[in-house]
Amino acid sequence: MGFESKRLFDVIRAIKGKALTQAEVDQVNAELAGHVVMTGKAGMKCSAAGVALIHSFEQLRLVAYPDPGSANGLPITNGWGTTRDENGGPIPRGAKWDKPKADRLFARDLVAVEIGVNTLLNGAPTTQTQFDALVSFAYNVGLDMDGDGKAEGLGDSTLLRKHKAGDYACAAAEFPKWDKNDGKVMAGLRRRRAAERAMYEGRS
Repeated sequence: MGFESKRLFDVIRAIKGKALTQAEVDQVNAELAGHVVMTGKAGMKCSAAGVALIHSFEQLRLVAYPDPGSANGLPITNGWGTTRDENGGPIPRGAKWDKPKADRLFARDLVAVEIGVNTLLNGAPTTQTQFDALVSFAYNVGLDMDGDGKAEGLGDSTLLRKHKAGDYACAAAEFPKWDKNDGKVMAGLRRRRAAERAMYEGRS
């Protein structure tokens, strides 16, 4: 049985007296990634094919750049789509990294997303290709584990709800709906969602 991080989030919310912000959720997940070893079905890991899918769309950048799809250019991004530095803070625009640093921070972020996706699935039957697709999706749009009912990422999405209900065809049909950034349809997101859907359906 894997570590039940959902229980930890419930305790933190109770202590705080209100829901966590997404930034706080990401911070907790990043900390868990460094200390928690997941095992068994509850601790599925992204496969090499899933990592390759993420890398193919994030693409390696070694000089930090503004988000081309957002109105304000945030978040500043570097490496393999990384938006937080080694201390969990924002990345300064123009910051220069080498590939080992980019790889190291990608590995940190990937583990945090894997933990988050496992938590959200809560033991729901999931194939490896489905898990890989969900990890790629969450790596891009966010985990959205605040439980506020607003679909701002995987957590409160119809995609996740349909998947957990075993309605895989309807879950797959949700991927193309997430092709916008700041309300604008992005060709790159459209291609990514198509690739994730194909992986989810076991066609890639």
